[in-house]
Amino acid sequence: MSEFEPKIIIFLCNWCSYAGADLAGVSRYQYPTNARTVRVMCSTRVSPQIVLELLKDGADGVMVTGCHPGDCHYINGNYYTERRMEMAHRLLKLTGLESQRLRLDWVSASEGEKYAGVVTDFVKELKGLGPNPVHKDAKLASRLKAAVDASKNFRLKVLSSKEINLISKGNAYGEKINQQSVEGIMEQATEDEFKASLILQLTNKKSQSVKELAKELGEPTDRTIEHVVSLRSRNLLALDHIDGATPKYKAIVTGGA
Repeated sequence: MSEFEPKIIIFLCNWCSYAGADLAGVSRYQYPTNARTVRVMCSTRVSPQIVLELLKDGADGVMVTGCHPGDCHYINGNYYTERRMEMAHRLLKLTGLESQRLRLDWVSASEGEKYAGVVTDFVKELKGLGPNPVHKDAKLASRLKAAVDASKNFRLKVLSSKEINLISKGNAYGEKINQQSVEGIMEQATEDEFKASLILQLTNKKSQSVKELAKELGEPTDRTIEHVVSLRSRNLLALDHIDGATPKYKAIVTGGA
C-alpha cells in the first residue's frame, strides 16, 4: 500500500511569501510537492469561510502565509489575518476535526529556505494525522457545514475585525478591553454561532424538540433553549407542531435554500 500523500492548499501573499516560495524554487531547496498554491494580494483576503470550505470539501490541510507582523504591504493586513485564522481554529475545534490541519506562517521574500521548511514540516504533520475523514464521517461533514455557515455570520465577521481596535483604541465610549476579555467574548460568540448554525442544519431536515437538539449538541437543555429562543427572535426558527406536550421546531428556509 502506497504511503498517504496529503492534499494541501497554500495561500501565498503577493508581496512576501509568494516571493519566498519563488526563491525556494530558484535556490533549489527540496520540499514536498503536495501543495497547490494560490496567490493573493494580501493574506487578509483569505477568510475563515474559504479555509473551512476547503476542509469541508476534503483538503487534508490548508496553510495561509504572509508577511511578518510589521512588514505588511497594507500596514495591518496580517494582524487581521491572525485574528481571522484564530476564529477558524476555534470553529475547527468545535467540529471535532483536528485544528492542526490549518496552519498560519509568516514568510518574507528572502526566506526561501524557511518556506521549504514549513511546507516540509506541515506535510510531515498531516501524514501523522492521516487523510481528512470528512467524506467517510457524515456527522463531521454536517458539523463542518455548520462551521462554514457560522463563519459567514455578520456578528463574527465584525468581532474578528474589531478585536485589534477594542484592545488598542477601545469601544465607542473609549473604554479599552484587555486581551483576555476580548478572547473570552470571541470564544463565546464563536461557540454560540456554531451551535445556532448546527441547530438550523438539524431542523432543516426534520422538526426536532429541545431535548433532541440538546443531545445532538452535547449540552444542557437550558442552554439549548437559549439558542432556540435566540433563533426564533431572529426569525430563523419556528414552532412546527406540538407532539403530545413537546414542541417541535423547524428551520425557516429562505432564499431558495
